[in-house]
Amino acid sequence: MKLLHVLCVLCGLLAPASALDREAFTFTKYDLNVRIEPAQQRLAVRGQITLRNDSNGPQKNVSLQISSTLDWRSIKLGGKAVQFVSQPYTSDIDHTGVLSEAIITLPQEIPPKGKIELDIGYEGVIPLDATRLTRIGVPEELARHNDWDQIGASSTAIRGIGYVAWYPVGLLSANLSEGNNLFETLGRWKFGVVGDSAGSSSELIVNAEACKPASADNGHGQNALIDCSFEPLGATVQAFAIATYSVLNPSTLDVHYFPEHKPAAENYELATQLAMPFVKEWFGVSRRKLKIVELADAKASPFESGSMLLTPLNSDSRIAALTVVHQLTHSAFQSPRLWIYEGLAHFAQAAYLEQQSGRRTALDFMAQHRTALIDAEKAFAAERTSSASANESLVSTSREEFYRSKAMYVWWMLRDMIGEETLRKALALYRPDQDKEASYLQRLIEAQSKRELEWFFDDWVYRDRGLPDFRVESAYPRQLLGGGYVVTITIENLGEAGAQVPVTLLMEGGQVTRLVEVHSKSKSVMRIQAAGTPQEIVVNDGSVPESDMTNNIFKIKPNAN
Repeated sequence: MKLLHVLCVLCGLLAPASALDREAFTFTKYDLNVRIEPAQQRLAVRGQITLRNDSNGPQKNVSLQISSTLDWRSIKLGGKAVQFVSQPYTSDIDHTGVLSEAIITLPQEIPPKGKIELDIGYEGVIPLDATRLTRIGVPEELARHNDWDQIGASSTAIRGIGYVAWYPVGLLSANLSEGNNLFETLGRWKFGVVGDSAGSSSELIVNAEACKPASADNGHGQNALIDCSFEPLGATVQAFAIATYSVLNPSTLDVHYFPEHKPAAENYELATQLAMPFVKEWFGVSRRKLKIVELADAKASPFESGSMLLTPLNSDSRIAALTVVHQLTHSAFQSPRLWIYEGLAHFAQAAYLEQQSGRRTALDFMAQHRTALIDAEKAFAAERTSSASANESLVSTSREEFYRSKAMYVWWMLRDMIGEETLRKALALYRPDQDKEASYLQRLIEAQSKRELEWFFDDWVYRDRGLPDFRVESAYPRQLLGGGYVVTITIENLGEAGAQVPVTLLMEGGQVTRLVEVHSKSKSVMRIQAAGTPQEIVVNDGSVPESDMTNNIFKIKPNAN
């Protein structure tokens, strides 16, 4: 007998709301009753939300926004209906590209730090909709594989803010066509940096078709009501899924899959068993059980929500391995900083590939991130100032290309600089609750490595100085009396960020690699001994992201003395 398994990960977010300061209020608590009717693609919500005025002045108006496919039914304060006007509000925080905004006029002003509790009701449908992507030129098929959220008769999968505004929010309009505007807006919501809301927390409690079915059917439309409560997870975007899943649940992993895809599910189970020793050695024991939930769209882009990963299942063992390494790393190593939390998970994938198939395979994997990172740096370069550089540093950035891809490279470079064992020891000493200032991790690493790393963290972590650009300025080989050569090499860094970069001398009969530290807009001289005739010098094997890698090879003239 098939059971209806419903999974959801929901977190409180730090979201500012506005007449109109739309981001004046922080949503500190949601207590919602959610009814889902799969056959009708319908969602109905009744419940209560608590808001706090985190602006500097009193507020008479509140903005509440939900997806444009949902309609406001009632809003009450103290049991009495309040005046509100509902209007469409263009914003790409929802997959439709438009929000249904209720602008509420309160009976009296709410002073700074004052709170209000509103009883709310809204309902409507959540169909598949990729309008926000297609209107900026994304091909429709690709757009639908990225914005796959929908309530469906046979399968439902819904993400929260940034995808579908199925719970109320209050934000300024965000537009995907305006650079990083959308991600900056979502960053303000998630991390509460508007007004005085930084550092506050919120809670979301949902009574929904989720978690522990009180009743269930075969997935064809009957309803189930279930009580759930969720930890506030800050940066995590809420998500839930409903389908007639079968489940594999070994000790560290639940795989929720469609019955016809059992072999693929077993592939993830095996991958988890194989990857666990590696993750444990690096990051310790997993702290929570993972959930991998299959998406019906075989080409859908995966999405991570807390300990749950929504993804198509893949029979490719390599993809399964990378997936579980990423999730296990998150489970074992917690951090409130995205560049640490996400960067380490991506680094772990590369390091695992290196262990399994060698350094070249790992560097090829990392190279898949390089183009997007270079493009992001170029887009930011035009607007870069001293202030903007600090805002887009790894410790504060909202750009995924930075806190995922760039951070992965940072961890790889740190490991190459101080050694694997030293980095592991520093990570073992890391305590999330003690990470109160940006330099906390730097101090841990310096204490273990006995090496001053301020220059590196300043260029790569505390500020965004762009990327380095290495080239071999000159190379002078000199033949030794006892045989062989010594080659004097000058490496120049044309970029604004410094790094320790590998330099490889290829010679007749072999090659030798050495590391050299080259700061921004500087040169470094090194000497390498060669047993055979020097032929070529290559600066950077791909372990350091560069703005230009077309100038990294230097041919040594055959008759050079």
